[in-house]
Amino acid sequence: MVIRIYKPNTPGTRNRGVLVFSEITKNKPEKSLIRVNFRKKGRNNRGIITIRHRGGGHKKRYRLVDFKRNKKGIPAQVQSIEYDPYRNARIALVTYEDGEKSYVLHPQTLKVGSVIMSGKKVEITVGNTLPLSSIPLGLDVHNIELVPNKGGQIVRAAGTSARILAKEGSYVTLRLPSKEVRLIRQECNATIGIVGNGDSNKIKIGKAGRKRWLGIRPTVRGIAMNPCDHPHGGGEGRSPIGRKRPITPWGKAALGVKTRSKNNLSNKYIIRRK
Repeated sequence: MVIRIYKPNTPGTRNRGVLVFSEITKNKPEKSLIRVNFRKKGRNNRGIITIRHRGGGHKKRYRLVDFKRNKKGIPAQVQSIEYDPYRNARIALVTYEDGEKSYVLHPQTLKVGSVIMSGKKVEITVGNTLPLSSIPLGLDVHNIELVPNKGGQIVRAAGTSARILAKEGSYVTLRLPSKEVRLIRQECNATIGIVGNGDSNKIKIGKAGRKRWLGIRPTVRGIAMNPCDHPHGGGEGRSPIGRKRPITPWGKAALGVKTRSKNNLSNKYIIRRK
């Protein structure tokens, strides 16, 4: 993956960096695998804004990505590598031997024409999906299930992978991209390899308008508001927050405060926190 840096011909192109779509092999998505997705733009069922700074953005169609990979023992050939507007990773269109088509996350080094499979005794190669109990120690995996047969829920972002550290009893120990070490049941499936498009974190937006294309509206600093609008507001000139810690407009602690519940049932599976 290559990042293209623009010359500073305009303020918007100064330091602007975009991905070169050299690995994309098909521009139009598979018609049978797309759905119209109504975006709520931060509103609830009454039309009231419940999440600020959302709205606008380019119209998008949702691609049905197969996170379950439950067609066991049936080979599938990679037909194309495509762009997905709803995620920073790329997706691969695969065709199974029985004619069915589906989208899967595109791992690094997986090329058009490659054959992938899922099952308990398939080959240990990039793109294949196996139970964690069948994957050797030290391998990088992604698209990992938390509940057996529910589909991959974690490690799906571009350039991410988890590493298998140990196996003991009914559980496998994984080190996640956040450096958290946790236990996951050995029946849960995972896909071998690292998610592709790892350079996506090097993108530089370059201008405010590009944020608006992504559906993100402007954010006003609380310190720039009046006291009636935000707890940080008011004062003469550039004044400090005036409180022990930063807080939200509704008085709750913000910026770095841990929000995970202490009574979360999955706490017992976490060996080392991130």
